[in-house]
Amino acid sequence: MPDTDAGRLAALLPPVLDAVAAAGTAILEVYATAHDIEYKADDSPLTRADRAAHEILAARLAAITPGLPILSEEHEAGHARAVRGQWREYWLVDPLDGTKEFISRNGEFTVNVALVRDHRPVLGVVAAPALGLTYYAAAGVGAFRREDGGQPEPIRTRPAADPLVIVGSRSHRGDSLDGVLAKLGAHELRPMGSALKFCLVAEGSADFYPRLGPTSEWDTAAAQAVVEMAGGAVTTLDGAPLRYNERDTLLNPHFMACGDRSRRWAGLF
Repeated sequence: MPDTDAGRLAALLPPVLDAVAAAGTAILEVYATAHDIEYKADDSPLTRADRAAHEILAARLAAITPGLPILSEEHEAGHARAVRGQWREYWLVDPLDGTKEFISRNGEFTVNVALVRDHRPVLGVVAAPALGLTYYAAAGVGAFRREDGGQPEPIRTRPAADPLVIVGSRSHRGDSLDGVLAKLGAHELRPMGSALKFCLVAEGSADFYPRLGPTSEWDTAAAQAVVEMAGGAVTTLDGAPLRYNERDTLLNPHFMACGDRSRRWAGLF
């Protein structure tokens, strides 16, 4: 990637981080009070916090990059393949990832913003406002972790540990995951909500995140950027990089995120 492009991505990060922080503040205002829950057509919970975060991010991103499309979980327009199939570059946004974590009030929910170009995320921000944590990355720039009030610290994945630390969904664990874990031998399973599972791999706190349940493209793109820029990989189960905006559906195939790319994780499936 040319240095000029890395410079452009680096320049985008501060205003995008500010936009995500503003969305996080709006979410916490709802989180601190009693909140009503509505349900979308797929019966997943939707709160006022989702809508507030979406409105902030849509307005801020449109101001940062005028004319660049924005695909958000909370906005149906633009989801049609005939429209989005024309996009070479666009923002992919999940204003509140981990709605079940939000409702259960365990703090493990995130705001996810990714810049996707040619079907791959090249910039990503994953913020956990209730935990005071932000992870972000851009191609040619690196991957970073920042705690509220602190300075950003570069992060890198680690060589596979012994025993392995595996992260899995707190809300969507199934028999298929148990089958994979049985092949790993000694390991520690660390349940976690939202895109934070990827971030544990990216910062070297965990080794492997297999996902054998349903996810959408806005759930994964920002965190994939963080993992990849930290030295790891996010792939389909056959080892091909997870890609975006190539299918009629916005559902992802099953995938895995790993920190140590030298290990043959695909052999587990």
